Amino acid sequence: MKVENLQPLPTTKIAFSLSSYKVIPKTAGCYILSTYDNHILYVGLASNLNKRFIQHLENPQKTKPTNEGKAIWFHYINFDSQNLPKLERTWLNQYINVHGQLPILNKTSSPIS
Repeated sequence: MKVENLQPLPTTKIAFSLSSYKVIPKTAGCYILSTYDNHILYVGLASNLNKRFIQHLENPQKTKPTNEGKAIWFHYINFDSQNLPKLERTWLNQYINVHGQLPILNKTSSPIS
């Protein structure tokens, strides 16, 4: 599934590389790691997108190639922290409805709140 098939769409797309971390806001939001062709590899939420971006860059599991491709893009949307779990769950459910499973880099599903 491609990022552009999600509703609501993330509002920003930036290279998933160390040179990009300075432009990632320190606000709450939901995000996606995707391949060059925008195929979703991971869906997440963060109270601080900048901090989470750096944590993922330091995690070899998120930076090495997978069977479905390598994370090249970081897509995100600033979002109300009270509703982050709902948006993350919405995106994961949309992915699961198409593929029958979580994205390859997601190990657990979002809690239902």
